[in-house]
Amino acid sequence: MDGKQGSMDGSKPTGPRDSPDTRLLSNPLMGDSVSDWSPMPEAAIYRHQLSLRNLISHGWLVNIIMADHVSPLHEACLRGHPSRVKILLKHGAQVNGVTTDWHTPLLMFVSAAAGIMLLQHGASVQPESDLASPVHEAARRGHVECVDSLTAYRGNNDHNISHLGTSLYLACENQQIACVKKLLESGADVNPGRGSPLHDSPLHAVARTASEELACLLMDFGADTQAKNAEGKCHVELVPPESPLIQLFLEREGSPQPLPARFKQFSCLSLPHTQVILYF
Repeated sequence: MDGKQGSMDGSKPTGPRDSPDTRLLSNPLMGDSVSDWSPMPEAAIYRHQLSLRNLISHGWLVNIIMADHVSPLHEACLRGHPSRVKILLKHGAQVNGVTTDWHTPLLMFVSAAAGIMLLQHGASVQPESDLASPVHEAARRGHVECVDSLTAYRGNNDHNISHLGTSLYLACENQQIACVKKLLESGADVNPGRGSPLHDSPLHAVARTASEELACLLMDFGADTQAKNAEGKCHVELVPPESPLIQLFLEREGSPQPLPARFKQFSCLSLPHTQVILYF
């Protein structure tokens, strides 16, 4: 077309008004625009931050969204580009924008630096729906720095989503040892898992994976070794045959005992035996 300006690489137009292939639909409810094509998400994913700045300066909308309501900020968070996240937020990107799958940028971030910026700009740590939460996603994917950032901003470590369970349960199920440790150290309850009232506990999930390290970690934090799931099975019944974890469970079988109680038990070992007489 005569007079059409090319972009920096000559393949796409520079500004939104120069593109005959771009249809922008005003969305008053979300305060942004829906498009079937835009260079903004591509710039947020692949290009240098200078390219992103140039597009913004030429009038491309920061909050433009595709048909699935994925914004440039979603893409930058998913790809782990904190510098691009910073640029988008500086120019007014919607920090709590929701995709058609109910994913916010905070639900998709993989960089702790990006997550901190989102939180500083008002991102909600509570889920927009019961499909997932930022802490659940970070724990499932093993992003321990992201888990740390979210717990520091008072994310609910014990939030239980019916089809996922708690974030600790997800971390155990996916054998994310560092995340399990971080959640426990941050005060996550060691026993709630998936389902209610009879549920798979994190220890049940670990039994299926036969992870000795995770099993010891959970029991050190007072996991209930007597709990049964909805099928009436305790953790030892879920361990794969011939796994050394069976012997470990049998050796440590007993009532749940939190760390302080265990330390008291150890401190009593040095005391002389005393005969105690009880009168009824």
